[in-house]
Amino acid sequence: MQPESEKKIAVIGLGYVGLPLAVAFSRKYTVNGYDINPQRIAELNVNFDRTHEIPEQSLSQITNLTFSNDQEILAQCNVYIVTVPTPVDHHKKPNLVPLLTASRTIGSFLKKGDIVIYESTVYPGCTEEDCVPELEKTSGLAYNVDFFCGYSPERINPGDKINTFTSIKKVTSGSTPEIAKIVDNLYNSVIDAGTHLASSIKVAEASKAIENAQRDINISFVNELALIFDRMDIDTSEVLEAAATKWNFLKYNPGLVGGHCIGVDPYYLAYKAESLGYHPQVILSGRRVNDTMGIFVANKLVKLLLKKGRKIEGSRVLILGITFKENCPDIRNTRVIDVYRELKDFGMRVDIFDPWASRDQVKKEYNITLVDQPNGMYDAVLLTVAHDAFQSLDFKGFIKPESVIYDLKSVLPREMVDARL
Repeated sequence: MQPESEKKIAVIGLGYVGLPLAVAFSRKYTVNGYDINPQRIAELNVNFDRTHEIPEQSLSQITNLTFSNDQEILAQCNVYIVTVPTPVDHHKKPNLVPLLTASRTIGSFLKKGDIVIYESTVYPGCTEEDCVPELEKTSGLAYNVDFFCGYSPERINPGDKINTFTSIKKVTSGSTPEIAKIVDNLYNSVIDAGTHLASSIKVAEASKAIENAQRDINISFVNELALIFDRMDIDTSEVLEAAATKWNFLKYNPGLVGGHCIGVDPYYLAYKAESLGYHPQVILSGRRVNDTMGIFVANKLVKLLLKKGRKIEGSRVLILGITFKENCPDIRNTRVIDVYRELKDFGMRVDIFDPWASRDQVKKEYNITLVDQPNGMYDAVLLTVAHDAFQSLDFKGFIKPESVIYDLKSVLPREMVDARL
């Protein structure tokens, strides 16, 4: 096993998770960052991070970190950390292609004594049942004899400048007791908040799966409340504010549940449960509620327009925000797209304005051209993402007296909106 001072780390996948991790480790170790996207590498090499997680000035001051899309950069390393995406397919089943491809890539460079640590969110058992066989097959080495593994679930919160990689406690694990301590010490050396050493890789994998499933279920509960209270003509936000005056009430807000974690990871846990013969009822019922919210929002907007005597077909609608969360450029699995498509099906003319989102990425991913600014007068405005920039918008410049304003995030003054979610 390599001494602490001789560890050379490879980070595979330089997105929202991998880049902050690579930067943090580079303050103490030599780090090689690898990504298959040549454009991403080109941007990082001129100190530009399109995710806005690492400022240009910080990138320019790093000396121990190399970025490349050439696999040969991995040959020099002895610790490999995998931070590639783990999405679901159209049938909501785990898509392990990026993870298994990364494992085969690492396997071709794996040497005796090396450690492979996975951070990508998976179902319990995935690391040892799916990834390790690929490492063994490609390398020709034996697991826990020649090479070893660890699992430390990512806890990056995109756009959050307070709870960052080094300030969030990290769960760690290893394939043997000795390796577990080495992995734990490695993360402890760069994380201010410390670590929690799990008893096994499976426990660490499961801890991540339930973190996101728990939030998903809690949000689905308040989303269902929003559906019920809408029929009662009650403002859900006011109900939650009243209930939150009790000390042990957990206040979650209703909304569109997207992104690369909460809207995806519960399907991984459900998939594994079903493969063992158990059909998870609570997890999947929560997912069903959350996946239908886009349709509800679109239909609610139509009803609001009809109440004001507005014609639906041909009416102009402005959607404020397409990223999956506020003050963040991440558009992965955004459920705003559900609202957009439903409104288009009603024959409406829909513009989307989002100063955080990349026009090129939105066009490539969803075939939608974002507007540079609100353009002309709109019959309805739908605030879907609580970007700070939207709270200072001059709505008078693009709405009529009879226009509908629907605030899904409850951030606009109550007197100026027609409805909140």
